[in-house]
Amino acid sequence: MKKSLTLLLSLIFVTTALLTGCGGNNNNTPNNTAEGTDTPAATNAAVTEEPVSSEPFEMTIRHTQVGADKQKRLAILEDVVGKVQADVPGLTFKLDGVDSDVNRKEKLRGEMAAGNPPEIFDLFGSPDSKIYAKESKLLDLTPILEELGIKDKFSNLDPFTYEGKIYGLPIGGSGEGFFYNKEYYTSKGWKAPTTFAELEKQLADIKADGKVPLAGASKAGWVPLMLANHLWSRYAGPDVTAKFSTGEAKWSDANVVKGFSKYKEWIDKGYFKKGELGFEYAEYTTQFTSAEAILMYDGTWKSSVFKAGQSGEGMIGKVGFFNIPAVEGGVGDQTALMRDVNNGYGFSASVADDERQLAAVKSFIKNLFNEEMQLRGLVEDGVLPAMKIDQNVLNENITDDLMSEIVAVLNNSKSSFPAFDSLVQADVTTEISNIQIQSLIGGQTTPEKMGAALQKVQEEANVAVE
Repeated sequence: MKKSLTLLLSLIFVTTALLTGCGGNNNNTPNNTAEGTDTPAATNAAVTEEPVSSEPFEMTIRHTQVGADKQKRLAILEDVVGKVQADVPGLTFKLDGVDSDVNRKEKLRGEMAAGNPPEIFDLFGSPDSKIYAKESKLLDLTPILEELGIKDKFSNLDPFTYEGKIYGLPIGGSGEGFFYNKEYYTSKGWKAPTTFAELEKQLADIKADGKVPLAGASKAGWVPLMLANHLWSRYAGPDVTAKFSTGEAKWSDANVVKGFSKYKEWIDKGYFKKGELGFEYAEYTTQFTSAEAILMYDGTWKSSVFKAGQSGEGMIGKVGFFNIPAVEGGVGDQTALMRDVNNGYGFSASVADDERQLAAVKSFIKNLFNEEMQLRGLVEDGVLPAMKIDQNVLNENITDDLMSEIVAVLNNSKSSFPAFDSLVQADVTTEISNIQIQSLIGGQTTPEKMGAALQKVQEEANVAVE
Protein backbone atom coordinates (compact mmCIF):
# COMPACT_ATOMS: atom_id res chain seq x y z
CA MET A 1 0.00 0.00 0.00
CA LYS A 2 1.31 3.44 -0.83
CA LYS A 3 2.59 5.38 2.16
CA SER A 4 0.47 8.38 1.17
CA LEU A 5 -2.66 6.23 1.33
CA THR A 6 -1.49 4.86 4.64
CA LEU A 7 -1.32 8.41 5.95
CA LEU A 8 -4.88 9.08 4.88
CA LEU A 9 -6.18 5.87 6.40
CA SER A 10 -4.28 6.54 9.61
CA LEU A 11 -6.41 9.63 10.04
CA ILE A 12 -9.46 7.39 10.10
CA PHE A 13 -7.86 4.91 12.48
CA VAL A 14 -7.51 7.58 15.18
CA THR A 15 -11.08 8.87 14.87
CA THR A 16 -12.39 7.05 17.94
CA ALA A 17 -9.62 8.55 20.02
CA LEU A 18 -10.59 12.01 18.85
CA LEU A 19 -14.08 12.16 20.32
CA THR A 20 -12.85 14.62 22.93
CA GLY A 21 -11.39 16.85 20.19
CA CYS A 22 -8.09 18.57 19.61
CA GLY A 23 -6.36 21.38 17.81
CA GLY A 24 -8.28 23.89 16.29
CA ASN A 25 -9.45 26.79 16.35
CA ASN A 26 -10.09 28.02 16.85
CA ASN A 27 -10.11 29.59 15.68
CA ASN A 28 -7.56 29.53 12.93
CA THR A 29 -6.87 27.67 8.99
CA PRO A 30 -5.08 23.86 3.08
CA ASN A 31 -5.75 18.62 -5.03
CA ASN A 32 -5.84 16.42 -7.03
CA THR A 33 -3.04 14.18 -8.14
CA ALA A 34 0.67 13.74 -8.38
CA GLU A 35 2.35 15.25 -11.43
CA GLY A 36 1.89 13.26 -14.58
CA THR A 37 -1.38 11.56 -13.61
CA ASP A 38 -4.24 12.41 -15.96
CA THR A 39 -7.47 12.45 -13.95
CA PRO A 40 -10.53 14.70 -14.15
CA ALA A 41 -9.55 16.15 -10.75
CA ALA A 42 -6.16 17.17 -12.04
CA THR A 43 -7.30 18.56 -15.37
CA ASN A 44 -10.54 20.37 -14.49
CA ALA A 45 -10.82 23.21 -16.94
CA ALA A 46 -11.56 26.69 -15.67
CA VAL A 47 -12.70 27.78 -19.12
CA THR A 48 -16.03 26.00 -19.58
CA GLU A 49 -19.16 27.28 -21.18
CA GLU A 50 -21.80 28.42 -18.71
CA PRO A 51 -24.43 25.70 -18.33
CA VAL A 52 -27.78 26.57 -19.83
CA SER A 53 -29.90 23.92 -18.12
CA SER A 54 -32.15 25.14 -15.34
CA GLU A 55 -33.09 21.66 -14.09
CA PRO A 56 -33.05 21.63 -10.27
CA PHE A 57 -29.92 20.27 -8.62
CA GLU A 58 -28.57 20.35 -5.07
CA MET A 59 -25.13 20.82 -3.59
CA THR A 60 -24.02 20.60 0.03
CA ILE A 61 -21.93 23.13 1.93
CA ARG A 62 -20.41 21.71 5.10
CA HIS A 63 -19.70 24.63 7.40
CA THR A 64 -18.68 25.02 11.04
CA GLN A 65 -20.54 28.24 11.84
CA VAL A 66 -22.57 26.69 14.66
CA GLY A 67 -23.33 28.20 18.06
CA ALA A 68 -24.40 31.59 19.32
CA ASP A 69 -21.02 33.24 18.89
CA LYS A 70 -20.78 32.32 15.18
CA GLN A 71 -24.05 33.80 13.99
CA LYS A 72 -22.33 36.74 12.28
CA ARG A 73 -20.13 34.34 10.36
CA LEU A 74 -23.14 32.23 9.42
CA ALA A 75 -24.98 35.31 8.18
CA ILE A 76 -22.10 36.12 5.82
CA LEU A 77 -22.18 32.57 4.46
CA GLU A 78 -25.94 32.70 4.00
CA ASP A 79 -25.63 35.94 2.03
CA VAL A 80 -23.08 34.29 -0.26
CA VAL A 81 -25.35 31.27 -0.69
CA GLY A 82 -28.16 33.55 -1.84
CA LYS A 83 -25.93 35.23 -4.43
CA VAL A 84 -24.64 31.94 -5.81
CA GLN A 85 -28.12 30.44 -6.07
CA ALA A 86 -29.17 33.54 -8.03
CA ASP A 87 -26.12 33.14 -10.30
CA VAL A 88 -26.60 29.45 -11.12
CA PRO A 89 -30.01 28.39 -12.53
CA GLY A 90 -31.60 25.44 -10.74
CA LEU A 91 -29.11 25.38 -7.84
CA THR A 92 -30.19 24.83 -4.25
CA PHE A 93 -27.60 24.66 -1.50
CA LYS A 94 -28.03 22.45 1.52
CA LEU A 95 -26.21 23.93 4.53
CA ASP A 96 -24.76 21.27 6.82
CA GLY A 97 -23.52 22.83 10.06
CA VAL A 98 -21.12 20.71 12.10
CA ASP A 99 -18.83 21.47 15.04
CA SER A 100 -15.36 22.29 13.72
CA ASP A 101 -13.60 19.54 15.69
CA VAL A 102 -16.17 16.93 14.68
CA ASN A 103 -15.91 17.98 11.05
CA ARG A 104 -12.13 17.95 10.91
CA LYS A 105 -11.37 14.91 13.03
CA GLU A 106 -14.34 12.66 12.33
CA LYS A 107 -16.83 13.40 9.54
CA LEU A 108 -14.56 14.77 6.83
CA ARG A 109 -11.89 12.12 7.38
CA GLY A 110 -14.44 9.35 7.06
CA GLU A 111 -16.00 10.93 3.98
CA MET A 112 -12.63 11.38 2.32
CA ALA A 113 -11.75 7.73 2.92
CA ALA A 114 -15.11 6.65 1.51
CA GLY A 115 -14.81 9.03 -1.45
CA ASN A 116 -18.02 10.94 -0.73
CA PRO A 117 -17.21 14.35 0.83
CA PRO A 118 -19.66 17.25 0.38
CA GLU A 119 -19.13 19.36 -2.73
CA ILE A 120 -18.02 22.33 -0.60
CA PHE A 121 -16.67 21.96 2.92
CA ASP A 122 -14.81 23.61 5.75
CA LEU A 123 -11.17 22.53 5.28
CA PHE A 124 -8.16 22.87 7.57
CA GLY A 125 -5.01 23.83 5.67
CA SER A 126 -1.83 22.13 6.76
CA PRO A 127 -1.47 19.19 7.02
CA ASP A 128 -5.02 18.11 6.13
CA SER A 129 -5.33 19.65 2.67
CA LYS A 130 -1.96 18.30 1.57
CA ILE A 131 -2.90 14.75 2.59
CA TYR A 132 -6.24 14.92 0.77
CA ALA A 133 -4.62 16.59 -2.24
CA LYS A 134 -2.00 13.87 -2.48
CA GLU A 135 -4.82 11.34 -2.70
CA SER A 136 -6.64 13.32 -5.45
CA LYS A 137 -9.59 14.11 -3.19
CA LEU A 138 -9.61 17.89 -3.71
CA LEU A 139 -10.44 20.11 -6.66
CA ASP A 140 -7.46 21.96 -8.14
CA LEU A 141 -8.44 25.62 -7.80
CA THR A 142 -5.43 27.06 -9.62
CA PRO A 143 -7.12 27.60 -13.02
CA ILE A 144 -10.27 28.95 -11.36
CA LEU A 145 -8.30 31.53 -9.38
CA GLU A 146 -6.46 32.55 -12.53
CA GLU A 147 -9.75 32.90 -14.43
CA LEU A 148 -11.24 35.02 -11.63
CA GLY A 149 -8.06 37.09 -11.37
CA ILE A 150 -7.57 36.55 -7.62
CA LYS A 151 -4.68 34.08 -7.47
CA ASP A 152 -2.32 36.78 -6.17
CA LYS A 153 -4.85 38.47 -3.91
CA PHE A 154 -4.26 36.21 -0.89
CA SER A 155 -1.66 36.98 1.75
CA ASN A 156 -0.61 33.32 2.11
CA LEU A 157 -1.82 30.20 0.33
CA ASP A 158 1.01 27.91 1.47
CA PRO A 159 -1.15 25.83 3.85
CA PHE A 160 -3.46 24.96 0.95
CA THR A 161 -0.77 24.42 -1.71
CA TYR A 162 0.54 21.04 -2.82
CA GLU A 163 3.10 20.54 -5.60
CA GLY A 164 2.52 24.07 -6.83
CA LYS A 165 -1.26 23.78 -7.10
CA ILE A 166 -3.89 25.37 -4.86
CA TYR A 167 -6.53 23.14 -3.28
CA GLY A 168 -8.29 25.33 -0.74
CA LEU A 169 -8.78 28.96 0.23
CA PRO A 170 -8.39 30.55 3.69
CA ILE A 171 -11.45 32.45 4.83
CA GLY A 172 -9.49 34.53 7.30
CA GLY A 173 -6.42 34.80 9.47
CA SER A 174 -5.91 34.70 13.22
CA GLY A 175 -3.36 35.30 15.92
CA GLU A 176 -3.28 34.22 19.56
CA GLY A 177 -2.63 36.10 22.76
CA PHE A 178 -4.11 37.19 26.07
CA PHE A 179 -7.46 38.94 26.33
CA TYR A 180 -7.63 40.76 29.65
CA ASN A 181 -10.25 42.54 31.75
CA LYS A 182 -9.32 46.22 31.43
CA GLU A 183 -11.81 47.27 34.08
CA TYR A 184 -10.14 45.03 36.66
CA TYR A 185 -6.67 46.09 35.54
CA THR A 186 -7.62 49.76 35.89
CA SER A 187 -8.93 49.15 39.40
CA LYS A 188 -5.50 47.78 40.29
CA GLY A 189 -3.62 50.55 38.54
CA TRP A 190 -2.13 48.00 36.12
CA LYS A 191 -1.35 48.04 32.44
CA ALA A 192 -0.76 45.13 30.11
CA PRO A 193 2.50 43.45 31.23
CA THR A 194 5.65 44.16 29.26
CA THR A 195 7.86 41.56 30.98
CA PHE A 196 7.25 37.93 31.86
CA ALA A 197 8.02 38.64 35.51
CA GLU A 198 5.35 41.34 35.51
CA LEU A 199 2.84 38.91 33.99
CA GLU A 200 3.56 36.31 36.66
CA LYS A 201 3.28 38.91 39.42
CA GLN A 202 -0.14 39.89 38.10
CA LEU A 203 -1.26 36.26 38.01
CA ALA A 204 -0.20 35.79 41.63
CA ASP A 205 -1.94 38.99 42.74
CA ILE A 206 -5.17 38.08 40.93
CA LYS A 207 -5.14 34.70 42.69
CA ALA A 208 -4.55 36.40 46.03
CA ASP A 209 -7.47 38.71 45.29
CA GLY A 210 -9.81 35.72 45.17
CA LYS A 211 -10.25 35.80 41.40
CA VAL A 212 -9.38 33.18 38.77
CA PRO A 213 -6.27 34.43 36.95
CA LEU A 214 -6.72 32.36 33.75
CA ALA A 215 -9.82 30.96 32.10
CA GLY A 216 -9.54 27.19 31.76
CA ALA A 217 -11.51 24.61 29.77
CA SER A 218 -9.52 21.53 28.83
CA LYS A 219 -12.06 18.88 27.88
CA ALA A 220 -10.89 19.49 24.32
CA GLY A 221 -7.10 19.39 24.36
CA TRP A 222 -6.61 22.07 21.69
CA VAL A 223 -7.86 24.75 24.09
CA PRO A 224 -5.08 24.50 26.72
CA LEU A 225 -2.58 23.72 23.98
CA MET A 226 -2.98 27.22 22.54
CA LEU A 227 -1.18 28.68 25.56
CA ALA A 228 1.13 25.69 26.05
CA ASN A 229 2.21 25.93 22.39
CA HIS A 230 3.14 29.58 22.84
CA LEU A 231 5.08 28.85 26.03
CA TRP A 232 7.25 26.09 24.56
CA SER A 233 7.81 28.31 21.52
CA ARG A 234 9.03 31.10 23.80
CA TYR A 235 11.51 28.86 25.60
CA ALA A 236 12.67 26.72 22.65
CA GLY A 237 12.17 29.15 19.75
CA PRO A 238 9.27 29.93 17.41
CA ASP A 239 10.58 27.49 14.79
CA VAL A 240 11.10 24.53 17.11
CA THR A 241 7.79 22.76 16.38
CA ALA A 242 8.51 22.71 12.65
CA LYS A 243 11.72 20.82 13.43
CA PHE A 244 10.06 17.89 15.22
CA SER A 245 8.97 16.15 12.01
CA THR A 246 12.43 16.57 10.46
CA GLY A 247 14.29 15.29 13.51
CA GLU A 248 16.17 18.58 13.95
CA ALA A 249 14.54 19.04 17.35
CA LYS A 250 12.88 16.79 19.91
CA TRP A 251 9.88 17.13 22.18
CA SER A 252 12.17 15.96 24.95
CA ASP A 253 14.68 18.80 24.45
CA ALA A 254 15.35 20.77 27.63
CA ASN A 255 13.90 24.06 26.41
CA VAL A 256 10.70 22.42 25.16
CA VAL A 257 10.28 20.76 28.53
CA LYS A 258 10.75 24.18 30.16
CA GLY A 259 7.62 25.31 28.36
CA PHE A 260 5.68 22.29 29.65
CA SER A 261 7.09 22.96 33.12
CA LYS A 262 5.94 26.57 33.15
CA TYR A 263 2.43 25.52 32.17
CA LYS A 264 2.45 22.86 34.93
CA GLU A 265 3.71 25.46 37.41
CA TRP A 266 0.73 27.70 36.64
CA ILE A 267 -1.59 24.72 37.09
CA ASP A 268 -0.05 23.85 40.45
CA LYS A 269 -0.38 27.45 41.63
CA GLY A 270 -4.09 27.35 40.96
CA TYR A 271 -4.10 29.95 38.20
CA PHE A 272 -6.77 28.08 36.18
CA LYS A 273 -10.34 27.38 37.26
CA LYS A 274 -10.69 24.13 39.18
CA GLY A 275 -12.36 21.33 37.28
CA GLU A 276 -11.20 22.63 33.90
CA LEU A 277 -10.80 19.11 32.50
CA GLY A 278 -14.58 18.84 32.48
CA PHE A 279 -15.27 22.19 30.79
CA GLU A 280 -16.07 22.69 27.11
CA TYR A 281 -14.75 25.63 25.07
CA ALA A 282 -17.99 27.60 25.54
CA GLU A 283 -17.38 27.62 29.29
CA TYR A 284 -13.94 29.08 28.64
CA THR A 285 -15.54 32.20 27.21
CA THR A 286 -18.17 32.41 29.95
CA GLN A 287 -15.53 32.43 32.68
CA PHE A 288 -14.05 35.55 31.11
CA THR A 289 -17.24 37.38 30.09
CA SER A 290 -18.66 36.89 33.61
CA ALA A 291 -15.46 38.43 35.08
CA GLU A 292 -14.82 35.24 37.02
CA ALA A 293 -11.50 34.89 35.18
CA ILE A 294 -9.42 38.00 34.51
CA LEU A 295 -7.37 36.73 31.58
CA MET A 296 -8.16 34.36 28.71
CA TYR A 297 -5.61 33.08 26.22
CA ASP A 298 -7.39 32.69 22.90
CA GLY A 299 -7.39 33.43 19.19
CA THR A 300 -8.17 36.85 17.80
CA TRP A 301 -11.42 35.38 16.44
CA LYS A 302 -12.74 35.65 20.00
CA SER A 303 -12.99 39.43 19.58
CA SER A 304 -16.32 38.81 17.82
CA VAL A 305 -17.83 37.93 21.21
CA PHE A 306 -17.34 41.50 22.42
CA LYS A 307 -19.73 43.08 19.95
CA ALA A 308 -23.33 44.26 20.22
CA GLY A 309 -25.76 41.36 20.38
CA GLN A 310 -23.08 38.80 21.27
CA SER A 311 -22.46 36.95 24.53
CA GLY A 312 -19.75 39.38 25.67
CA GLU A 313 -21.68 42.53 24.83
CA GLY A 314 -21.48 43.69 28.46
CA MET A 315 -17.69 43.91 28.17
CA ILE A 316 -17.55 46.20 25.14
CA GLY A 317 -14.82 48.75 25.84
CA LYS A 318 -13.54 46.73 28.81
CA VAL A 319 -11.31 44.19 27.04
CA GLY A 320 -7.67 44.51 25.99
CA PHE A 321 -5.22 42.22 24.22
CA PHE A 322 -1.48 41.55 24.65
CA ASN A 323 1.22 39.17 23.46
CA ILE A 324 3.12 36.91 25.86
CA PRO A 325 6.18 38.87 26.99
CA ALA A 326 9.71 37.58 26.46
CA VAL A 327 10.89 34.81 28.78
CA GLU A 328 14.32 34.95 30.37
CA GLY A 329 16.77 32.83 28.40
CA GLY A 330 14.22 32.17 25.65
CA VAL A 331 15.45 31.16 22.20
CA GLY A 332 14.79 33.18 19.05
CA ASP A 333 12.39 36.05 18.44
CA GLN A 334 10.60 36.74 21.69
CA THR A 335 7.93 38.84 19.99
CA ALA A 336 6.83 35.93 17.78
CA LEU A 337 3.09 35.37 17.70
CA MET A 338 1.08 32.32 16.71
CA ARG A 339 -0.58 33.32 13.43
CA ASP A 340 -2.08 31.26 10.66
CA VAL A 341 -4.51 31.12 7.76
CA ASN A 342 -5.44 27.47 8.13
CA ASN A 343 -9.22 27.76 8.31
CA GLY A 344 -10.97 27.85 4.97
CA TYR A 345 -12.94 26.02 2.32
CA GLY A 346 -12.14 23.13 0.03
CA PHE A 347 -14.05 21.48 -2.81
CA SER A 348 -14.54 17.86 -3.80
CA ALA A 349 -12.54 16.66 -6.81
CA SER A 350 -15.78 15.21 -8.20
CA VAL A 351 -17.00 18.75 -8.96
CA ALA A 352 -14.71 18.71 -12.01
CA ASP A 353 -16.98 16.13 -13.63
CA ASP A 354 -20.11 18.31 -13.53
CA GLU A 355 -20.09 21.65 -15.36
CA ARG A 356 -23.01 23.01 -13.34
CA GLN A 357 -21.33 22.18 -10.03
CA LEU A 358 -18.12 23.70 -11.34
CA ALA A 359 -20.01 26.89 -12.23
CA ALA A 360 -21.44 26.95 -8.71
CA VAL A 361 -17.98 26.59 -7.18
CA LYS A 362 -16.67 29.47 -9.30
CA SER A 363 -19.59 31.64 -8.22
CA PHE A 364 -19.08 30.65 -4.56
CA ILE A 365 -15.41 31.65 -4.71
CA LYS A 366 -16.19 34.89 -6.55
CA ASN A 367 -18.87 35.91 -4.05
CA LEU A 368 -17.09 34.89 -0.84
CA PHE A 369 -13.46 35.70 -1.52
CA ASN A 370 -13.47 39.42 -2.21
CA GLU A 371 -12.68 42.63 -0.37
CA GLU A 372 -16.27 43.28 0.66
CA MET A 373 -16.67 39.95 2.42
CA GLN A 374 -13.20 40.09 3.94
CA LEU A 375 -14.03 43.47 5.47
CA ARG A 376 -17.39 42.19 6.69
CA GLY A 377 -15.59 39.33 8.41
CA LEU A 378 -13.24 41.80 10.08
CA VAL A 379 -15.83 44.36 11.15
CA GLU A 380 -18.73 42.07 12.04
CA ASP A 381 -16.91 38.99 13.28
CA GLY A 382 -13.36 39.98 14.21
CA VAL A 383 -11.79 37.66 11.62
CA LEU A 384 -8.54 39.03 10.23
CA PRO A 385 -8.46 39.24 6.42
CA ALA A 386 -6.79 36.43 4.48
CA MET A 387 -6.69 38.58 1.36
CA LYS A 388 -4.51 41.60 0.69
CA ILE A 389 -6.32 44.81 1.60
CA ASP A 390 -4.89 48.31 1.50
CA GLN A 391 -3.85 49.48 4.97
CA ASN A 392 -5.81 52.71 4.60
CA VAL A 393 -8.96 50.71 3.86
CA LEU A 394 -8.31 48.55 6.90
CA ASN A 395 -7.81 51.58 9.10
CA GLU A 396 -11.08 53.07 7.88
CA ASN A 397 -12.95 49.89 8.77
CA ILE A 398 -11.45 49.22 12.20
CA THR A 399 -13.78 51.15 14.46
CA ASP A 400 -13.46 49.47 17.88
CA ASP A 401 -10.64 49.81 20.38
CA LEU A 402 -10.15 46.07 20.90
CA MET A 403 -9.51 45.37 17.24
CA SER A 404 -7.15 48.35 17.13
CA GLU A 405 -5.21 46.83 20.04
CA ILE A 406 -5.11 43.45 18.32
CA VAL A 407 -3.77 44.97 15.09
CA ALA A 408 -1.14 46.89 17.08
CA VAL A 409 0.01 43.68 18.78
CA LEU A 410 0.23 41.92 15.42
CA ASN A 411 2.18 44.80 13.92
CA ASN A 412 4.63 44.80 16.85
CA SER A 413 5.39 41.12 16.39
CA LYS A 414 8.49 40.69 14.25
CA SER A 415 7.70 37.11 13.24
CA SER A 416 5.11 34.39 13.58
CA PHE A 417 4.75 30.63 13.81
CA PRO A 418 1.88 28.28 12.96
CA ALA A 419 0.06 26.14 15.52
CA PHE A 420 1.56 22.75 16.34
CA ASP A 421 -1.21 20.74 14.69
CA SER A 422 -0.35 22.18 11.28
CA LEU A 423 3.27 21.05 11.62
CA VAL A 424 3.23 17.55 13.11
CA GLN A 425 1.60 14.32 12.00
CA ALA A 426 -1.91 13.30 13.03
CA ASP A 427 -0.69 10.65 15.47
CA VAL A 428 1.42 13.22 17.30
CA THR A 429 -1.49 15.66 17.45
CA THR A 430 -3.66 12.91 18.90
CA GLU A 431 -1.06 12.02 21.51
CA ILE A 432 -0.58 15.54 22.83
CA SER A 433 -4.20 16.68 22.47
CA ASN A 434 -6.04 13.64 23.78
CA ILE A 435 -3.57 12.16 26.22
CA GLN A 436 -0.54 14.18 27.27
CA ILE A 437 -1.94 17.65 27.95
CA GLN A 438 -4.84 16.27 29.99
CA SER A 439 -2.45 13.99 31.88
CA LEU A 440 -0.25 16.99 32.68
CA ILE A 441 -3.22 19.05 33.87
CA GLY A 442 -4.54 16.14 35.93
CA GLY A 443 -1.18 15.45 37.57
CA GLN A 444 -0.82 12.03 35.95
CA THR A 445 2.45 12.83 34.18
CA THR A 446 5.40 15.18 34.48
CA PRO A 447 6.80 17.63 31.90
CA GLU A 448 9.78 15.32 31.39
CA LYS A 449 7.65 12.21 30.88
CA MET A 450 5.35 14.17 28.58
CA GLY A 451 8.27 15.19 26.40
CA ALA A 452 9.60 11.63 26.24
CA ALA A 453 6.20 10.15 25.36
CA LEU A 454 5.64 12.69 22.61
CA GLN A 455 9.09 12.12 21.16
CA LYS A 456 8.45 8.37 20.97
CA VAL A 457 5.27 8.93 18.94
CA GLN A 458 7.01 11.59 16.85
CA GLU A 459 9.85 9.25 15.88
CA GLU A 460 7.37 6.55 14.88
CA ALA A 461 5.44 9.06 12.78
CA ASN A 462 8.64 10.30 11.13
CA VAL A 463 9.64 6.78 10.14
CA ALA A 464 6.20 6.13 8.67
CA VAL A 465 6.54 8.94 6.13
CA GLU A 466 10.15 8.33 5.12
